Order: sequence, then C-alpha cells, then structure tokens
Amino acid sequence: MSKAPNGFHYVRGHIRRNPKPGSGKRMSGWMIAGIAAGIWLWGQVFGFSEASSTTPPAQPQSAVSTPATR
Repeated sequence: MSKAPNGFHYVRGHIRRNPKPGSGKRMSGWMIAGIAAGIWLWGQVFGFSEASSTTPPAQPQSAVSTPATR
C-alpha cells in the first residue's frame, strides 16, 4: 500500500481526508431539524402567548331581519 498524500490517511483501503480541528462542534442538519421540530411541537401542544392574547371574534349577525316562514 502506498503512502497517503499529505492531509489524508487510509481507512479500510480507501483514502480519507484528515479531520479538521473543531469540525465536530458545528451543528449538523439533523440537530437543526430536531430543534425546529421541537419548537413546532411546543407551539402545537402549549401554544404561543401571542395566539392566546387575542380576543375571540364576535358572534356573526344574520343579514336578514326577519326569519323565513313557510
């Protein structure tokens, strides 16, 4: 087996890039998706304060002044 180029190493017969320092500290896509799903679920279960502070709409009034009779 030949020597791997500078900045690379062999893993199970394949050349892999050496890990960079601090590369494991970034948030992965799955972590971001999990946080977004948690925020969405929190809003579904408990709701947000803006939604509960609004007043409910008034009862709609009918446009016809007299009821229809047969």
